[in-house]
Amino acid sequence: MSTYILRRILLVFPLLLGVTIINYTIFALAPGDPLSAMIDPLELNSMTEEDVREAKEALGLNKPIPVRYLLWLSQAIRGNLGYSIWFNTPVFDVMLRALGNSMPVMIFALMTSTIAGIALGIVSALKPYSLLDSVLTTFAFAGVAVPGFFFALLLIYAVAIRMDLLPTGGVTTPGLEPSFGDRLAHIILPGLALAYETTGSLLRYTRSSLLEVLSQDYMTTARAKGLVERIVVLRHGLRNALLPIITILGLRLPFLFGGAVLIETVFNYPGVGLTMVQAANMRDYPLMMGGVLLTAILVLLSNLIADLFYTVADPRIRYEEG
Repeated sequence: MSTYILRRILLVFPLLLGVTIINYTIFALAPGDPLSAMIDPLELNSMTEEDVREAKEALGLNKPIPVRYLLWLSQAIRGNLGYSIWFNTPVFDVMLRALGNSMPVMIFALMTSTIAGIALGIVSALKPYSLLDSVLTTFAFAGVAVPGFFFALLLIYAVAIRMDLLPTGGVTTPGLEPSFGDRLAHIILPGLALAYETTGSLLRYTRSSLLEVLSQDYMTTARAKGLVERIVVLRHGLRNALLPIITILGLRLPFLFGGAVLIETVFNYPGVGLTMVQAANMRDYPLMMGGVLLTAILVLLSNLIADLFYTVADPRIRYEEG
């Protein structure tokens, strides 16, 4: 097991290198540059070629792309992600602040979707082809079909505007002392919007996986021994149905980050997603690369954790040493 973990950790480094090379190249070849985003177009047109050259040199944009990437990589290895061109602040500080805002929303979304998706999937599997099963299946397909940002707009209109129960966006309410209750109120709507699609996916996978397990011979044997149906389903059925569910949960983190780009923009919530959108609009390459690196690390770690949880869900799985 320890050898497997070490191999997976070592595999992270070439994967991160490949991700950063591809993304840095895409960012550098994209139209525009930070200079055109920072300076008023009229002022930029009035600048001489010498002024433009000096400004690009000050921003480090005059060097070839491979040289710029190697300079960035040499600093990133030392833990220095550079300075945000737009915020004029260390990238690490900007991303740390954004991650501190995003993590409560993502944790809320992950917990809500996991509990609701698995619970509703179990109910749907125990009542197959019933009216309740049809309703839950329709809900699951709606979660996949309806875009997350559209559901977010519906939540804002129904809950925040019509019923005036929760705030429409932001992290805290202006003019009020920061408190746990106020912070939680700002987390609920974006968290529910992020959890919506994941809940539908988990419901469908839990239902199909559990239905397959419930038809196995060992489940019939467990019932024949006189075990209570609840124990048969939860202890014997659900545990054997968990492997595909763990796979889905392990892949949810990249989807949460991807969905956060739209959801946080809709709610004007200053997390990682909104920060990345602002960085892209401002052509803030150091900040964009910092966000890509952070996201890639979290995604790779989540996949590693999902692999390790396989052994907990199914004792038959063992990773060979050597």
